[in-house]
Amino acid sequence: MLGWVSFFADVSSEMVYPVLPMFIVGVLGASATGLGWVEGVASAVIAALAAWAGWRSDRKRRGVPRRTPFVRAGYALPVAGKAIIALASAWPIAMLGRGVDRLGKGMRGSPRDALIADATHAEQRGRAFGFHRMMDTAGATVGVLIAALALWVLGVGRESTPSSESALTLRLLIGAAAAVGLASAALTFLVRDRKPETQEPADAAAAPDVMTNGAVGLPRSYWLTVMMLVVFALGNSSDAFLLLRAGEAGFSPVEVTLAYALCNVVYALVSYPAGVMSDRVGRWRFIFIGWIVYALVYTGFVLVSGGAIWALMGVYGVYLALTDGVGKALISDHAPRDRRGRALGLFAMLQGVATLFASVAAGVLWDEFGSDAAFAFGAACSVVALVIAVGVRSSVRRAG
Repeated sequence: MLGWVSFFADVSSEMVYPVLPMFIVGVLGASATGLGWVEGVASAVIAALAAWAGWRSDRKRRGVPRRTPFVRAGYALPVAGKAIIALASAWPIAMLGRGVDRLGKGMRGSPRDALIADATHAEQRGRAFGFHRMMDTAGATVGVLIAALALWVLGVGRESTPSSESALTLRLLIGAAAAVGLASAALTFLVRDRKPETQEPADAAAAPDVMTNGAVGLPRSYWLTVMMLVVFALGNSSDAFLLLRAGEAGFSPVEVTLAYALCNVVYALVSYPAGVMSDRVGRWRFIFIGWIVYALVYTGFVLVSGGAIWALMGVYGVYLALTDGVGKALISDHAPRDRRGRALGLFAMLQGVATLFASVAAGVLWDEFGSDAAFAFGAACSVVALVIAVGVRSSVRRAG
C-alpha cells in the first residue's frame, strides 16, 4: 500500500519537477543561484522536519509506534505547496511553495521508511526498500511522461526557452499535479501502523547489547555509516541542475522532460534487482559502485553536450537505483528496532543540510564560472567521499 501511495505522489511531483527549473528561471526570472536557493531551502525544510517526525513516530501507543499520522499529513501538504507554486508571481513565492511541498516530504519520509523497516526482516530489507523505490519511480516516470505530453500538445515543447505565452500552460500543469496528489493523500488512510518484526538475526545492529550505545541511543556503527553518506551528500546538489544543464545544451522543454523520464525508467527498472542483490552480497558494494557512477556522470556533463546528455541521464538513473533504497536499508540495518524512526530521521536531516550546501554552492559556481565548474565540484566531492568511505568501512564492521 505504501508503494501505491508513493506511486501517485510521484506522478504528482514529477509532473512538476522537470518543468520547475524552466518555470523558476525562465518565467519567474531567477538566476542559477536563485534556483539553488529554492532547491536548497527545500532540502533544509526536509532536514528540519525529518528528525523530529522520525523521533516522534517512535512513540508507542499500546506497544505500536505511531507513524501513520505523519505519513498522512506528509502526503497532504504537497497539494498546498504545488498550488502556491502555480500561483507564484515571483521566485521567492515559488520558494515558499516548494518549502511547503517539501515540508510534507520531511514529515512523511522517515516514518514511512520506518514502517517499511518495521514490516520486514533484515534479510529482506533491501528487497522491500527496492520494491518501494521501484513503485515510487514508476509513478515518477508516469508523471514525467504526462508532463512531456502536455507540454507538446499545448505547444510549449517547440521552443528552447519558455515564452511569456508558455507561463499559463506551466501554471496549469503544476495545478493539475496538485490535484493528482489528492489520490495519494486519500490512500494513506488505508495504511495502518504495525508492530516491528522481532525475528532479527543474532548479529543485527538492533540486538540488545547495542541498543543503548552511542548518542541518542543509536550505535556507533550507525553514526559512522551516516557520516560517510553525508560526506557524499555535501557534493550532491539538486537534480534540477541536470535539467538546467540539458536546457543549456539546447534541449527543448519536452526534450528535457523526456530525458528526465529516461532517468526514471532506468531508476525504476534497476531499483528492485539492486535491493534484492544488496541482501545477498552486501549494501556497501552497491553504494560504492553508485558513487563511482555518479562521479563519471558529473564528469560527463563537463566534457560532453548535445545528444550524449541522453545517455548521461540514463546512467544517472543507475546511480540512483544503486544508492537510494539500498542506503535506507543500510541505515535501518544499523538502527535498533524501537529507534528506527529517529535513526532514519536524523539521517534525512543531516543529508538535507548537506544538500542545502551542495545546491547553493552549485548555483554560485554556475553563475560565477559556468555549469562546468558546478559539475566538476560535484564529481570531485564524490571521489573524496569514496576515498573516505573506503578508509572508514573497516571501523563500521568493527562497531556493528
